[in-house]
Amino acid sequence: MKKIVITGMGAVTPIGIGVDEYWKNLIAGKSGIDRIKSFDPSELAVQFAGEIKNFDPTDYLEKDMVRKTDPFMQYAYIAAKEALTQSGLTIEPERTGIVMGTAMAGVSATAFTQEELTAAHKKVGPRFIPKILGNIAAANIAIDYDIQGPSFTVSTACSSGGDAIYIASTYIQAGKADVMLAVGAESVLCPLVIQSLANAKALSRRNDAPATASRPFDITRDGFVIGEGGGALVLETEEHAKARGAHIYGYIAGCGNTCDAHHVTAPHPEGRGAKACIRQAIAEAGIQPSNIGYINAHGTATHKGDAVETAAIKEIFEGALPYVSSTKGATGHMMGAGGVTETITCLKAVETGIIPPTINLNEVDPECAGIDFVPNTAKKADIKFAMSNAFGFGGQNSSILVGKYND
Repeated sequence: MKKIVITGMGAVTPIGIGVDEYWKNLIAGKSGIDRIKSFDPSELAVQFAGEIKNFDPTDYLEKDMVRKTDPFMQYAYIAAKEALTQSGLTIEPERTGIVMGTAMAGVSATAFTQEELTAAHKKVGPRFIPKILGNIAAANIAIDYDIQGPSFTVSTACSSGGDAIYIASTYIQAGKADVMLAVGAESVLCPLVIQSLANAKALSRRNDAPATASRPFDITRDGFVIGEGGGALVLETEEHAKARGAHIYGYIAGCGNTCDAHHVTAPHPEGRGAKACIRQAIAEAGIQPSNIGYINAHGTATHKGDAVETAAIKEIFEGALPYVSSTKGATGHMMGAGGVTETITCLKAVETGIIPPTINLNEVDPECAGIDFVPNTAKKADIKFAMSNAFGFGGQNSSILVGKYND
């Protein structure tokens, strides 16, 4: 198999725009969760989220691009631009491709447009359809950077970002491209989505304390917090990267993708799909579980999800448990974006030897006991491999295993 390396990273998150800002605030234990400011949430059961802060799209994009794109597309574009710039890549159009991951694409634009049409009989603009289609995020990037190779958009719920990385890697392995851009992005903040998830009892309702509402693995957790953002990785063959003298940040050691085949929203009670997915990534890497020093858990702060993932990790890793943390305490659940930004987290952990904390974790649930979840304060550890888990509705499971690169 070809070694697939990472030569560029980009991130747009509730705790910072740009990988450096994101990482700095993540290891400092900052929270990006606050009362929603993009619209009035006062009549909603849940009034807070992990929004992108102080964001003016015209600081990053031409005005025409802003007019014709939904926020999730803007986050994707900005993250991709950072990753491509960082990589120093000169694009070979027919040998470069893109895979975009998003769970719900333009659902918020759909909801707000329908609301305006119903309440005020406003005209629906001609840009509406291109603003809500998931693949148009990838199309805008491809058009601007002349990316003519494989182009796919995947929607596998909250594992979409991780699966984008997996599919991008697969196309390089198949020889269809030398370079692939893997992107994940999401922005679902609208009353329609919030009310549905709140009524499903999936969301935290701590309106009085949003910054501490997301509590992965804590005994007081009461649901996840919606986040938004984007992430991007430039993947390429080691041979291609070395030939152009690129800086290599790490490599894709193994990938997993499975389905629980159990329930549309609940995880399999024994973590059947999650365990198979983690094992698949480890087997592809050709390493032992004990070689993995850190897992960025799916860890959404739902009761069942956290308990099932903990049990899966404990069974697979037994006496060689790695550090585990959930960065969703800081960012909220970024859905399609999370699989990419959390893989970036793993790459930075391997590169810097710093394990980011699980903030708001003050008392570990007994169901989750026995693992070091790095509560509230980052730790130092020399690790060679790290894994990002992303599990979604429909029983979708993604595991991405990255390794420290040695020439």
